[in-house]
Amino acid sequence: MITIQNSHELFHTLHQLSRKLTNKLNEALKPFGLYSAQWSVIFVLKTKGSLTQKELCEYLFVEAPPMTRTIQRLVKQGFVKQVQGRDKREKYIQLTEAALVDFPKWEQAVFENNKALLNGLPVTSQAKLLNLQTTWLKEL
Repeated sequence: MITIQNSHELFHTLHQLSRKLTNKLNEALKPFGLYSAQWSVIFVLKTKGSLTQKELCEYLFVEAPPMTRTIQRLVKQGFVKQVQGRDKREKYIQLTEAALVDFPKWEQAVFENNKALLNGLPVTSQAKLLNLQTTWLKEL
């Protein structure tokens, strides 16, 4: 059972794991000039379609200032564009044709990274971990 005292260790270890996974993903994406934060935005836009910056922030649990910087960087790289919504204050973020062309290469690098990270972790443990994370995330 987790106590208040060892809960610090649990959350510290989770934070360390998150940082390590982010660093590994950054290494995998470096040849493409991308970072994990950019990949997160690209992946969400590819899977969910056009979203507002606010929707991206809410979905990815990222505050507005770092999301603005990430989107600006992606615009500068030519991977996303901002499209005016019905309301003048509302802008939708969309992937560009260039991003759609390059997406398979990026996705392959991410798949290879994930495969290497999961090597040695049995499939049943992977399924349990995914279920635990999904359940816990919904409860938070």
